[in-house]
Amino acid sequence: MSPYPHPVTHGPHTEGHTSVPSDTTATPDPTLISASVKRVLITESRISVTPDAVPDDEPLNGGLLKVSSLGFLGMLIRLEDDLGVELPDDLFVGRTFHTVRDIIDLVTTAAEGDA
Repeated sequence: MSPYPHPVTHGPHTEGHTSVPSDTTATPDPTLISASVKRVLITESRISVTPDAVPDDEPLNGGLLKVSSLGFLGMLIRLEDDLGVELPDDLFVGRTFHTVRDIIDLVTTAAEGDA
C-alpha cells in the first residue's frame, strides 16, 4: 500500500495547478488549448494582458512575449499539468518554436494523440 493518499502523476510541480484528470479520454477543446497556452506564456513573460490580447502569430521572443529556454521547459510542464496531456519527446523532433501558434499546434497534436 502506498503511503500517499492520492496517486501523483506528474510530481511535485502539480501543486496549485488545476488539471484535467489523467483518465479523461476526451481531447481538450481547441479554444481551451489556445487560452491555456496564452495564459502560460503571459505568466512566463511576466506581463499583464488577457489571452485575447496575444495573437497566435505573436513571436515567443518579441515585443510582447519574452520566453527564456528554461522558462520554455517549465511552461511545457505546466501545460501538461493544466491540460492533462503528455508532450512526448518525439513530438519535438524537427520542430522549431517561434510563435504562439507553434506551441498551440504542439499541444493540440499531443492532445489528439492522447484521445
